[in-house]
Amino acid sequence: MHSRPDIKDRLAIIAGSGLLPLHVAEAARTHGENPFIIALANESDRDWASFDHATLGIGNFRAISSVFRNAGIGRVVMSGAVRRRPDWRDIKPTLKSLVKVPSVLRTLLSGGDDAVLKMAIELIETNGARVIGVQEIVPELLAEVGTLGTRAPGVEDQADIEVAEAAAIALGHLDVGQGAVAVGGRVVALEGPEGTDAMLERVARLKADGRISSRRRGVLVKLCKPQQDLRADLPSIGPSTIKGAQAAGLAGIAVEAGRALVLDRDEMIALANETGLFVTGVDRALLRGGQ
Repeated sequence: MHSRPDIKDRLAIIAGSGLLPLHVAEAARTHGENPFIIALANESDRDWASFDHATLGIGNFRAISSVFRNAGIGRVVMSGAVRRRPDWRDIKPTLKSLVKVPSVLRTLLSGGDDAVLKMAIELIETNGARVIGVQEIVPELLAEVGTLGTRAPGVEDQADIEVAEAAAIALGHLDVGQGAVAVGGRVVALEGPEGTDAMLERVARLKADGRISSRRRGVLVKLCKPQQDLRADLPSIGPSTIKGAQAAGLAGIAVEAGRALVLDRDEMIALANETGLFVTGVDRALLRGGQ
C-alpha cells in the first residue's frame, strides 16, 4: 500500500477476475485518474504492480473501509468476476455496517447474484464512498446500436436473436444470468453461474454430440437483467467471446446497446470479421416492449 494522496475523491476499483478490471484501470488512468486497486483475494488474477493497490478478502469491509479512509477514496467501481461468495467467517464488518450483518448473511445464503451485488453496493456506501458504474469512467466501452463489424445478421439470425432475447429477459427476471443461445428458432442454452465462455463450450459439445443441429448456426444474446443495478456486473463481450462463439458454430452475437461493455474493441471486431461472425448492438427499448 502506498502513501495517502492529497485528493479526497479518488477512484477505487474493486477488482475481481478477468481482464475487465485492468481495462477499466488503464482507461481511467488515460482519463487522468489515479485509481487505487482493491484486488480481491483468491479472485483477482491480474498484475497490479504498476498501480497503487492492496489485496483484501471479499468480505473484509473493515480493511476496505480503512483503505477508503487512508487513500482518500470517494468513488468506487466494482469490476470483474467473482467466482465464489464469501463464507460467513470471511465477513469482517465495520461498526457502521455491524447492524446489517444478519441481512448480509441471509442474502449470501439465499439471494441471487443481483441481490448480492446490491448488498455489496449498500455496504460500500455505508462506509462512506459512492459506487459508480464502469460506464461513468469509460463510456467508450459501451456497445452502440447497430453492426460493429463488416457482417450484419441475416433473416434467420434475426429470428434467433428475438428468441434468445426473450429467453435472456426471462432468465434475468429470475436473477440467474444474462445470456442465452438460440439455434434454429429454439433456445438451446441459458447462462448460469459458470459464465458465458463455459456456456459456449457447452453449446460446442452439444453440437459435436449431435444434440443440436450443426446445420443451423445460431446466436448468442447478452442483456442486462431487467432489475439490474447498472453500477455493477454489466454484460461484456471481447475476443474470447468471439472465439467461443466460433467454436460453438454460431453465426454471431447480439448485446444490449448502451448497457453492455465491449472489451478490446478493435481486436474483437477484427477477429469477428476474420471469422465471419456478426456482432451487433440491440436497443432494449425495442425489445418486446422494453421489458
